[in-house]
Amino acid sequence: MNPTQTRSDLTTRFAAAIPGGVNSNVRLEVADVIFTRGEGPRLWDVDGNQYLDYVLGQGPAFLGHAHPRMTSAVADAISRGMTYGAQSTVELAAAERILHTLGWADMVRIGMTSTETVQAALRVSRAATGRPLFLRFRGQYHGWLDNVLVSPMEPWPSPASPGQVPQALDESVTIEWNDLAAVQEAFDAHPGRIAAIITEPVMLNAGSILPDPGFLEGLREIANREGAVLIFDETITGFRIDRRGAVGKFDVVPDLAVYGKAVAGGFPASVLAGRADLMSLFANGVNHSGTFNANVLSCAAIAEAMAIMEEEPVHDRVVRTGTALIDGIRGLLAELDVKAQVRGLPAAFHLAFDEERPVRCYRDLLHADAARYRSFAASTARDAGLWLA
Repeated sequence: MNPTQTRSDLTTRFAAAIPGGVNSNVRLEVADVIFTRGEGPRLWDVDGNQYLDYVLGQGPAFLGHAHPRMTSAVADAISRGMTYGAQSTVELAAAERILHTLGWADMVRIGMTSTETVQAALRVSRAATGRPLFLRFRGQYHGWLDNVLVSPMEPWPSPASPGQVPQALDESVTIEWNDLAAVQEAFDAHPGRIAAIITEPVMLNAGSILPDPGFLEGLREIANREGAVLIFDETITGFRIDRRGAVGKFDVVPDLAVYGKAVAGGFPASVLAGRADLMSLFANGVNHSGTFNANVLSCAAIAEAMAIMEEEPVHDRVVRTGTALIDGIRGLLAELDVKAQVRGLPAAFHLAFDEERPVRCYRDLLHADAARYRSFAASTARDAGLWLA
């Protein structure tokens, strides 16, 4: 091997050129891991080590790395251009494919990241209702911008980063998840001021916490009664827990939904979908702009990802494989008498080192041995060729 391409040398060069050696702070704990390629469910690093990717590239690689249909469709589309500064036929194909797959939404807007698309959802909700606040839930992640990045630790809510403007958090009311009484209390405490409820339909960003039976239905009822917009942040759940996302899984329809990660089969894209009366406000004064919105690469990827999910038994395989994994891991934990539990769905589950107590909200997660899990993911699993970071 060329000595200038060893992991140690590359890590040093990364750190010299890029702050922390990473371009996203969530990767700081794995700054020493440098991959060269991926194929299907596997990754290879610069030292030639092979890993089974349990986290799908943090979610986008739902169809596998370098899926041949995805790479072929994107390469073909971008051979004719990348960004036109106007509309393209592939843009319409992507929009119509998404609407067909979802089944519930009237219109979509296509962007680049869920962080920005969440902001679009909040803005149009404020415009529609004339209200300034939004209700959110502790431990859920809706992007890294000042008004949504919140530390879940005590005291909460509080800024999660130096440089955040603390007053930006005044736009939101934060409560624990799976507590409908607390949701109603928030509306009662801020009468006529909450524009929207934003939630992950499943708390996949923090330990795969499922909604209690009736919780999402209760949010729908409260939003209707209070005249607020219900936003599902399906950045992680969308097109993953079901081909139609949370609507397909739980049969609860939001007013707006944000999609990312799996929506473009591994390529960068985000989507806001929703009711026509809300979405049409973007054509009537509410600003949502972006040079790279609905670029050819992203739209070709979205259209092909939707086609693959419709034409191939993707989700059947995911449920079958995920169920077998969950059952197998639980069996090993019992056999080895390890105090841990596996929570979530076949398409997205989490191993937590804690007592087998119910976990319904972020507060319950604090009982888990997070340090033990980090050590397990960073050393034990990596040594066994499993990529969990």
